[in-house]
Amino acid sequence: MANRHKRIWITRTEPAATETAAQVRERGHDPWVAPLIEVRPLVSEPLDLNGVGALAFTSNNAVRAFCDLSSERQVRVFAVGAATAKAARAAGFRRVLSSDRDVSILAQGIVERRREITGIVLHPGALEPAGDLVAALESHGIAARGVAIYDTCPTDLSDGQIAEMAEMDMALIHSAKAAQVLADHVRQHPLPGLAVAGLSREAIKPLARTPLVWKAAASKPLEASLLDLIDQTP
Repeated sequence: MANRHKRIWITRTEPAATETAAQVRERGHDPWVAPLIEVRPLVSEPLDLNGVGALAFTSNNAVRAFCDLSSERQVRVFAVGAATAKAARAAGFRRVLSSDRDVSILAQGIVERRREITGIVLHPGALEPAGDLVAALESHGIAARGVAIYDTCPTDLSDGQIAEMAEMDMALIHSAKAAQVLADHVRQHPLPGLAVAGLSREAIKPLARTPLVWKAAASKPLEASLLDLIDQTP
């Protein structure tokens, strides 16, 4: 399948899915947007930011969900990944520091800057977060608090979408939760000709025993590294 026009299934949530689709199209391939998960807000009341000295975001979904609940943009932000940092800056945050790897590296970065933080580190995130950032910070004596502001749930797929999936050459996976939904789907609707590219090894771990033609993880948890895998399939 290498070096030819491919049909690429974008499985991530919107609006990020549309952004990824545009990049796939720029690389000469045909994107198909059909998210496997959707974001559902859990909080409607404004967040209590009293005593908060910094925010920690581990996804761009968290940034968007937070911004729907608060107009605060002056507080320092720590973010996992370039996409999350970009979303924070686009939302109006001016002081944004990012880690290009995972929650443990983000925690390390916050620990290294602990003297610059006056107050609690608030981690607004998913109901089922990837990694325990609060515990990692507290183990270093940093006051931290997590608050679940959104959940990601499997998307209801139509019969037409299920049929279309069989026509895809590759699926792009950005999270372990999406990978689990795909694994569950493949048990009912086998896709033996599908290749899967994941943002990280953790992201595609739920697909370890799923029969697929090919699967691989990006060398770095960056969108560009993930998209590079499109032309590396055998």
